[in-house]
Amino acid sequence: MSALAVGHEPGQGWDDLVRLWEGTDAPEGCKVEIIEGIVTLSPTPSNGHNRIAETVQRQLYSAIAADWGIYQTLAVAIPSRRGMYIPDLVVVPEAALFEDTNYVPADAAELVVEVTSQSNAGHDRITKAAGYAQAGIPLYLLIDRWAPGGPTVTLYGEPSGDVYRTLMAGKFGEAVMLPAPFELSIETSLFPGR
Repeated sequence: MSALAVGHEPGQGWDDLVRLWEGTDAPEGCKVEIIEGIVTLSPTPSNGHNRIAETVQRQLYSAIAADWGIYQTLAVAIPSRRGMYIPDLVVVPEAALFEDTNYVPADAAELVVEVTSQSNAGHDRITKAAGYAQAGIPLYLLIDRWAPGGPTVTLYGEPSGDVYRTLMAGKFGEAVMLPAPFELSIETSLFPGR
């Protein structure tokens, strides 16, 4: 199943989009995001997708500070891109979690991880990469199960404008070294294929 876009009034402001996003009544497990000013609804990820996210999350726990958390359903607000993205994993200091909201500002994120789904891989490869870079998130790990040449892993860093520098690119099976503050080698041989 592919993503579904929810209509809204042209020219709506950021606060209006956030209210629409917060009020969207989606089935349990679906992901509701704002991508380029459009509220989108994506189906529950596949088991393979979830296994990859969980494998990365387990490995990250050994490298994060005690006052940081790894979250699978936490939205990241990027108002400058009219975006409210929900990465598959986001690492943020626990102090960034405010009780009166269900999202964090993008500048609180230390690392975001996206695992592509066949139906919306373009968002992870292009739109979200540009948004995360523009927001200044230091590291973006793209796990692309649906890359044209076969499953790949790309680590982006050093954001400038809406572009990241590629720090590492490889295929499933090759380790990915996360730089400081993580200093962790992510083992990708544990990932299931498509």
